[in-house]
Amino acid sequence: MPTEFARDDVHDDIVYPSAIPFVLVHLACFGAIWSGVTWPAVILCVALYWIRIFAIGAGYHRLFSHRAYTTSRTFRFILAILAQSTAQKSVLWWAAKHRHHHLHSDTELDVHSPRHTGFLYSHVGWIFAKRHDLFDEAAVADLMRYPELRWLHKYQLVPAVVLAGLCFLIAGWSGLFVGFFWSTVLVYHATFCINSLAHVRGRKRYVTGDDSRNNWLLAVFTMGEGWHNNHHAFQSSVRQGFRWWEIDPTFYILKALSWMGVVWDMRSPPEQVLRNEQRLGAHRSSTARPSSSRRISMPKALPTPSPRRCTPPS
Repeated sequence: MPTEFARDDVHDDIVYPSAIPFVLVHLACFGAIWSGVTWPAVILCVALYWIRIFAIGAGYHRLFSHRAYTTSRTFRFILAILAQSTAQKSVLWWAAKHRHHHLHSDTELDVHSPRHTGFLYSHVGWIFAKRHDLFDEAAVADLMRYPELRWLHKYQLVPAVVLAGLCFLIAGWSGLFVGFFWSTVLVYHATFCINSLAHVRGRKRYVTGDDSRNNWLLAVFTMGEGWHNNHHAFQSSVRQGFRWWEIDPTFYILKALSWMGVVWDMRSPPEQVLRNEQRLGAHRSSTARPSSSRRISMPKALPTPSPRRCTPPS
């Protein structure tokens, strides 16, 4: 049975049919030449960029991939909907691929490593390789138990389509082209830069055994995700800016939500990590540990489902 871990008889050709909708989303941005650019559409674009960048960092990444904090089932579902409105595939697919990345970061098994596959492929090409249509359900067995997340996986484009429709209703064609498509493309590449640029440019504070870097500029545009070397040093921390001057708006918002009781059990790096005294390899989070099969350890009570095939983003 094929999985994302198999490497034989696969091709990594980025000119793959699933890339066509992705290209069309970029081309749709030029629709603004026909519709014009209105102030309501620009406001929509800016608002949707920051709201959805937060949803990716707080939802896809810190909650679903690393379980850095706990929240209610309702708020988790809201974050999942907002995150999937970016058309970056489902929560289940995203978390499974990200956990696999941390298990094999910057090795030949990494799904997106600039060191091994080049900058362009690690930035976007890997998403459209045929073998990445599949995700390992065992890697996200903790998430597979929730029927609402399985429903979102089955209908993964529904949040994005609904949001596009709302943008059109609010601000007309300009709202669609500028408000939705412009913000979606900006969110695409801000997110993808963490996979590519944050493993090439920046400073390394911690020895993590990979090429992860801290990049302040990426941290600004991704609401704190640019402190990538910090993140690889202690993956399950809800805070990725470890120093007071390392801005992390995603953490600030989650902290405020914790005061209101919306989130809780926020995990922080231990003092030995902050002092850079942890041993190499001790930075792995509880969401992933290496084993002989190189799979991710999950609760034993859950069955191991078979891989699913995902539809491409649009």
